[in-house]
Amino acid sequence: MEINNLSEQEQGRRQSLQELRNLGIEPYPAAEFPTDAFSTEIKENFKDDDEPRQVSVAGRLMSRRVMGKASFAELQDSKGRIQLYISRDDVCPTEDKTMYNTVFKKLLDIGDFIGINGYVFRTQMGEISIHVQKLTVLAKSLKPLPIVKYKDGVAYDKFDDPEQRYRQRYVDLVVNEGVKETFLKRATMIRTMRQVFDEAGFTEVETPILQLIAGGASARPFITHHNTLDQEMYLRIATELYLKRLIVGGFEGVYEIGRNFRNEGMDKSHNPEFTCMELYVSYKDYNWMMTFTEQLLEKICIAVNGKPEVQVGENTISFKAPYRRLPILDAIKEKTGHDLSAMTEDEMRKIAKGLGVEDTDKMGRGKLIDEIFGETCEGTFIQPTFITDYPMEMSPLTKMHRSKAGLTERFELMVNGKELANAYSELNDPIDQEERFIEQMKLADKGDDEAMVIDHDFLRALQYGMPPTSGIGIGIDRLAILMTGQQSIQEVLLFPTMKPEVK
Repeated sequence: MEINNLSEQEQGRRQSLQELRNLGIEPYPAAEFPTDAFSTEIKENFKDDDEPRQVSVAGRLMSRRVMGKASFAELQDSKGRIQLYISRDDVCPTEDKTMYNTVFKKLLDIGDFIGINGYVFRTQMGEISIHVQKLTVLAKSLKPLPIVKYKDGVAYDKFDDPEQRYRQRYVDLVVNEGVKETFLKRATMIRTMRQVFDEAGFTEVETPILQLIAGGASARPFITHHNTLDQEMYLRIATELYLKRLIVGGFEGVYEIGRNFRNEGMDKSHNPEFTCMELYVSYKDYNWMMTFTEQLLEKICIAVNGKPEVQVGENTISFKAPYRRLPILDAIKEKTGHDLSAMTEDEMRKIAKGLGVEDTDKMGRGKLIDEIFGETCEGTFIQPTFITDYPMEMSPLTKMHRSKAGLTERFELMVNGKELANAYSELNDPIDQEERFIEQMKLADKGDDEAMVIDHDFLRALQYGMPPTSGIGIGIDRLAILMTGQQSIQEVLLFPTMKPEVK
């Protein structure tokens, strides 16, 4: 990069970089800098009557107040911030005062990484601080951080433009309070989920991301090409069919937490690549899975937030079990007054058109019910609600309902107006499954580009016998939105998909 194309600040930092090297100080040293403490832990454990504690900490220099032979600064490590007190004669005990007069005062910049050795004390103003005895340069920052400044009580230089924040998450994490906490909560959420599954005796597995057939869900796939095989392949849209193969193979409970890919739009609740958890348990049905899901989500919410409730915008969401259970046709009737169970497909189509649903001529009965529910009901369920007993056409991988003709043993969990989970009593009749796949292909012939294709190897696996099984998929990103009280999927993805940056 031409130095003349850089800002004045960037040019100054590169000059400081060279001056450090001229002094024999490597701005990017290879040697280890051992640390033994963090800012938050130091402050939590400090006691005024204890002997002074020696500590070694490292992090970014975030502020500096130079006052002659002594200065104050603020260091930000991975846990938080702590004040530093730097005395010239302590960091430069010999006649050579270069480290303080030149390095600290002139050549270090906000954002530089430094290592500190010193002891903990409380200043006369009452702030727990580190009295620096040794300072080490660990990494020079060549771009200035957008630190918020104030003039006449007005904040400026704020790094709050969403597009900038998502593109430069590395800056967002450094300068915006609370961003890192969101992702730490997400990690706690996933860790707790794994702990619950492991304690239940389920096995975590991995299945292929590159697949010859885009199966296991109704969605448009990403298509790629395998050069050696000269074969089109798909990025997986779901893990379902491979996990069921493992149930056939003798696992009693398997789960996978991993990336799925769907070639669809982006909005506040969708990203083309997303994280999903799928779980399959032998000898269980969808009633058992509803109870298990309630218990799982309540435990996760407590682990993340310390209680079974979380505030999401204006709504206080309670994940305390049990949750309401409501058949989908009853939900539509409750919200609209229309009893779809007694209607023909043409009558449903008229209702859908009246609600503004497009391309209804390409839709079968199940798709029409799905669209009517989405248009009139889905957004109204704020507290966790199991919507159950979907029509067969909407559920090609689901066992027929044991007592309700034409319906299946399926539920979707709605929370804060969005689908969070999808679960079945899994279809394990290979003949019925093949017929369902054929019906899906008929929908594809009508123009439904999300209809499933026939997976012949999966049918072969079912012919060897799959025990009664219940399965569930939970959107990890949507769950993170809820558990962290955010409003969009971009806030819980470290690097969401973005349009190409305009240079």
